[in-house]
Amino acid sequence: MSSFPAHRPRRLRSTPAMRRLVTEHSLHARQLVLPVFVTERDAPQPIATMPGVIQHTLESLPDVVNEAAGAGLGGVMLFGVPAVRDALGTGATDPDGILNRAIRVAKDAAAGRLTVQADLCLDEFTDHGHCGVLDADGGVDNDATLERYVAMALAQAAAGADILGLSGMMDGQVAACREALEDAGFVDVVILAYSAKYASAFYGPFRDAVESTLSGDRKAYQLDPANAREGALEAQRDIDEGADIIMVKPAGPYLDVLADVAASASIPVWAYQVSGEYAMIEMAAAAGAIDRDRAILESLIGIRRAGADAILTYWAIEVAGWLREGRA
Repeated sequence: MSSFPAHRPRRLRSTPAMRRLVTEHSLHARQLVLPVFVTERDAPQPIATMPGVIQHTLESLPDVVNEAAGAGLGGVMLFGVPAVRDALGTGATDPDGILNRAIRVAKDAAAGRLTVQADLCLDEFTDHGHCGVLDADGGVDNDATLERYVAMALAQAAAGADILGLSGMMDGQVAACREALEDAGFVDVVILAYSAKYASAFYGPFRDAVESTLSGDRKAYQLDPANAREGALEAQRDIDEGADIIMVKPAGPYLDVLADVAASASIPVWAYQVSGEYAMIEMAAAAGAIDRDRAILESLIGIRRAGADAILTYWAIEVAGWLREGRA
């Protein structure tokens, strides 16, 4: 019997050039989407739990869109932070509401260089912080909420959004919005369905970012973290209802769900590296516990390896710069 190994996989790891040659997955700037918060305040606001991330104003928004376009990103996803909220989230459908104004500003600044995407959900606009209209018992009324989502879809499409991010997790939301868009002539507007969106603790900093007024939780409509098959089922239903792209959110804790969905989906699959994932790396790195840049890249390549065609990440512009410099 031979005294040496029959196979030596280390041969393919021996030099940087060799490792680059056999790399299975890679990152590209066009696969990254930057989430952007837009406030009605007079000046940009820092977000304490998301170091380095700010709420932009309508005046500062063109600068970040230009920077994102110059970095080669695939798009920006806009979230509105209104000054006034009410039970129905009427600011979400007001043509002069902060999000719809932001869409128009971003669309002008983008000038076709990247896609302008808009969050389609009521949670930022309701005074109770839930993603829909409440019934008499305080629960979220699915079908009444669909009517509001349809109105949001039409308002955002009219403002010029290229992609609508349906993130509310209401049953039938894709079908309702798709039908309304088609009937109104917005046949080319893309629907991104947040299909497998879990009731996660990792959204904490995001709620600071949008100044959420939520009391309680969203477990009655977002998915149970213990359920994987349910995520795949939701994704297939959204495909059947006419979604153009489907999403798994959060990304890192749900790589198994992402892999399952990506393996069977016939349309693009995205993932959202959420605020808590961002904050953990930033804060651990600040404490000296991990190498920040390596951890960021490792987290993103893990999401790509699991099957994401594109990733929403707060590091999008920074990482695009690294890619341009050949650091990744």
